[in-house]
Amino acid sequence: MISFYLDSADRVIVEPLLQAGLIAGMTTNPTLLQASGVRNDEIPQLVKWATGAGARTVFVQAWGNDADELERRGRELRAIDERVLVKLPATAAGLTATARLAADDIPVLVTAVYSAAQVLPAIVAGASYIAPYLGRMNDAGRDGRAEIAAMQRVIDASGSPLRILVASLRDPADAVCLAELGVQEFTLAPAVWQQFFADALTDAAVKVFEQASAAGS
Repeated sequence: MISFYLDSADRVIVEPLLQAGLIAGMTTNPTLLQASGVRNDEIPQLVKWATGAGARTVFVQAWGNDADELERRGRELRAIDERVLVKLPATAAGLTATARLAADDIPVLVTAVYSAAQVLPAIVAGASYIAPYLGRMNDAGRDGRAEIAAMQRVIDASGSPLRILVASLRDPADAVCLAELGVQEFTLAPAVWQQFFADALTDAAVKVFEQASAAGS
């Protein structure tokens, strides 16, 4: 099933979009939290607000200098609410912590994924999601669509339940292309979400409908 998440911690922007019922949840990272003025000790309040606004899942990234610290913080984040899904980086320490958390049935998203090769240790670690950065791959001169397509093929061939959550999505056309290949989950900035509803032909048709309704009233 196709699912969209908002990549933002801005309550003013995110709340009405969550309440509209089309968005499954929100994704955050330390950079987004900093930009929105959310301190680490305020994460529980942010999660409470997001779930109250309609988020079914809130992705929150653990932080730390080694696997032990990442694991500890991951457990603390998960303890906030069962709707919190822990994010860990696609590093050796991050994947070690992923394996430990997954062994206790704590779902983990492995983030900052840039190559299909990184899918393999994520599968071995028992991750629930990986988050490849489509736009940033393209910025670096890589073919982001092709790389994510390869990731999906690896997952399909292995029979793994691992799911791809495409991040750094900047164009609805990319989502359409990847959905055709079986990718079903996307996180995007609120401004990109609005692009899904921007079509001159749709706007023109709606205008005609409204004019006809007004004439018949």
